[in-house]
Amino acid sequence: MRRLVVSLGLLIGACAPMAPESVSRAAGAASVAPEVSPPLGSRFGAPDPVPAQAANAQIARDILDLAFELESGRSLPVFTRFEGPVTLRVAGKAPPSLAPDLDRLLRRLREEAGIDITEIGSGEANITLVPVPRRTIRRELPQAACFVIPGVSSLAEYRSARSAGETSWTEVRERGTAAVFLPADAAPQEIRDCLHEEIAQALGPLNDLYRLGESVFNDDNVHTVLTGHDMLVLRAFYDPALRSGMSREEVAAALPGILARLNPSGEHVPDRHLPATPRPWTEAIQTALSDAEPLAARRAAAEEALRIARAGGWTDHRLGFAHFALGRLLAGTDLAGAEAEFRAARRIFSVLPDARLHEAYADAQLAALALRTGRPAEALALATPQEATARRYENAALLATLMTLRAEALDALGRPSEAAAVRLDSLGWARYGFGPDWAGGARMRQVAALDPLKGS
Repeated sequence: MRRLVVSLGLLIGACAPMAPESVSRAAGAASVAPEVSPPLGSRFGAPDPVPAQAANAQIARDILDLAFELESGRSLPVFTRFEGPVTLRVAGKAPPSLAPDLDRLLRRLREEAGIDITEIGSGEANITLVPVPRRTIRRELPQAACFVIPGVSSLAEYRSARSAGETSWTEVRERGTAAVFLPADAAPQEIRDCLHEEIAQALGPLNDLYRLGESVFNDDNVHTVLTGHDMLVLRAFYDPALRSGMSREEVAAALPGILARLNPSGEHVPDRHLPATPRPWTEAIQTALSDAEPLAARRAAAEEALRIARAGGWTDHRLGFAHFALGRLLAGTDLAGAEAEFRAARRIFSVLPDARLHEAYADAQLAALALRTGRPAEALALATPQEATARRYENAALLATLMTLRAEALDALGRPSEAAAVRLDSLGWARYGFGPDWAGGARMRQVAALDPLKGS
């Protein structure tokens, strides 16, 4: 479960406590008006996911932990998936952006993951998408933005099954039906992100792991669209060598052969032997990124997460994320300290094979600080190259933010006509990423306020 946190006009994730038997995505920090306009013609090009960067041995360990544990920490007794073709339908009134995003996702699942999944217009389906108001989701799971439940196809069935204690993934032996509850009045990007994560979890992994770099199955919430790693995991889930009911040992025995066949290049990648994430680090990060905690407690927790990462000898993205979290908490009062933490995070991300999007977030924060301290040329140099990263990873909210940072830097450098053109180009992405025009405009004003020449 993740909570979306808005900071300096950027989105970054934080963990929240999890309902024991749910598989869900955490609620956003900011609300969005009920009427969400479709994008202003802003569309990403053909999907271009980065191939899995990890060694097959590591991916095998990832699959086992994703398949045999829940986010709550409870173990699952057997491997489960849908057997045979999978059908999906949308129940109720869907927001305008859902249909094209769903079509794009289903096409990717068929082509990249090899899953036989088809949308149907009526009748019973294996997976039912149920768009409901945000307030309905929060009434059921207060900290969730969306969630998936096995064995049901509607909100009424879910409520009835929950009352009878029949919504546990631990009781499933073969997947037959599942319902995905989506926030119909959220920003288009949040709805799309829910589609990717919840449909993927309805099909396969039910867990999230902080140690994963390029994956939506990670509580840091950096990735929100299924990655090349995720598609490989799903392709392995639906390989003929596996079947529902297999034990962890049986799946472990089959995975090396499956991955050697599906991902031959992964046989030659050095195994980084990433350790499991200890619970104290997870709890420290949860506290650091929880807006319900006092600032002093959050800073102390971020420092503790950083201490644990260093003591463990970590050099992966989790160390960088701890620096990043501390930087966010220092940005309001200690600009030099915040910049030092963001630069430390960026140094770590920049040398890792699976942290390009993490690096883009760090550069966006550094660009915002550069604007805030009167260094527009530096802000321009940081923000502009990362727009390509945001496009490749299909993150419209980050892209709109980076474009706004670029526009503010151009203004400060005396290039107002260029700045105006960039702002105009960013509007469609902001509408998709943040919702209605007022939401994107609010973030633009927030970024503009970082320019010391414009005041606060």
